[in-house]
Amino acid sequence: MRKNKFLIILLASMAVIVSSCSSEDLEPTLSQSKSVEGSVTKVDNLYSILKGAHNVLTDDEYYGRDIIATNEVRSDNCFSNGNSGRFSTQSQFSYNSNTGYVWDDVFEMMSNVNIIINTDLSTLEGDLDYGAHIQGQALTLRALGNYDLIRIYGQQNSGGTLGVPIVTTFKGEDLFPSRATVEEVKQAIYADLEMAFSMMDSSYDTSKIIVSKYVAKALEARVAVYFGDWSRAVTASEAVINSGLYSIIGADSYVSSWAADGGSNVLFELAFSGSDNLGSNALSYIYRYPGDEPAGYGDVQAYSDLIDIYDESDVRLGILGYQNGGTALRNMGKYPDTATGSDNIPLFRYEEVILNYAEALFETGGDALTQLNLITSNRGAAAYTSVTKDDILNERRKELVFEGFRFDDLMRTGQSVDATGSLGNTISTLTYPNNAFAWPIPLSEINANSNMVQNEGY
Repeated sequence: MRKNKFLIILLASMAVIVSSCSSEDLEPTLSQSKSVEGSVTKVDNLYSILKGAHNVLTDDEYYGRDIIATNEVRSDNCFSNGNSGRFSTQSQFSYNSNTGYVWDDVFEMMSNVNIIINTDLSTLEGDLDYGAHIQGQALTLRALGNYDLIRIYGQQNSGGTLGVPIVTTFKGEDLFPSRATVEEVKQAIYADLEMAFSMMDSSYDTSKIIVSKYVAKALEARVAVYFGDWSRAVTASEAVINSGLYSIIGADSYVSSWAADGGSNVLFELAFSGSDNLGSNALSYIYRYPGDEPAGYGDVQAYSDLIDIYDESDVRLGILGYQNGGTALRNMGKYPDTATGSDNIPLFRYEEVILNYAEALFETGGDALTQLNLITSNRGAAAYTSVTKDDILNERRKELVFEGFRFDDLMRTGQSVDATGSLGNTISTLTYPNNAFAWPIPLSEINANSNMVQNEGY
């Protein structure tokens, strides 16, 4: 029988043996039973645990595929044609509580980072300033995990107030936590990110495949835009922009940049390689058709009218292409390697920061036009002469398509969404707010935790 997920995670996390381990060794297992006390003795141990947390992010049920593809097929960008039986449930909004979906992976990741966050640095050997930096990175990941949980399972888009449990320790007394409110979770996210930014030193940031100081501010801006905290979004975006560390990819390099790693526009990306990848479970594989090259499962297909949102001169058209004998519009340019799925997956791009900034400026009476045209001028698209909210949302759609943003944009602006069948046909239109916009808490969690309350409609 499956035990309470929190209990499993907490006990497994305490069992991690961190000395001389690879990130794979740090994946929690139920067979381990040692206490973590005494195992974390060096700052380097914290880094090993941090790598383990990053490894969870790459899982196909998390950012390696599912969380991105799911938000695409629940939007007006894409639907699932059911070619291999994947993502039809999400496209049709017919999910039930029998799946753990992202829930399990998020709490697994946060179990790792909570070990780091709760470690007393004064007891460790090594560079303690670096240790503080690692704790800041861990806080950033915990904030990301809580943001992912709240946007998927929170009731903010279904007319309720319940959020998700806030778990901040790996060895707490409360193994049966109740759901906090959406507001409480949001404030916990902001608190983690503020602390994270203050603890991190950018001189330690030498890689884009590990979260860095300004990822904390980029995430803060993303969360603030989602919740409509516009002044906070302005300030957080400006912190990234004023760092001078990043730039928008130019028109000539836009399409090719998706086949490269570590671009000047990337703040943080998930690492994959020819020998370390998800293979047929990769994100690229779900976008391409099996009968054409580059081949894949091909379940996630773009709506035929998606191409119409672009100017003819827009270089972003190079991301789109047709397969299935020219009948199906698809993502052909983002994450292009289907042979091995070895392309890195950018989770934070500078272009998103600029778009967040533009929208926040629009909402606070600032110069949104200049910021929005920084995007169009680097995409071969017509410049805006004035700006509306719809202009900003449409530009976000053009720039961030296939990256998993569109559904959240529709939700935070209170828009209706279609449940779609395998032929791209509308099954029903779901008006906002709607119970279907919040995923069900996994049934195994409900059964194991008497304090856990299920979302309405399940």
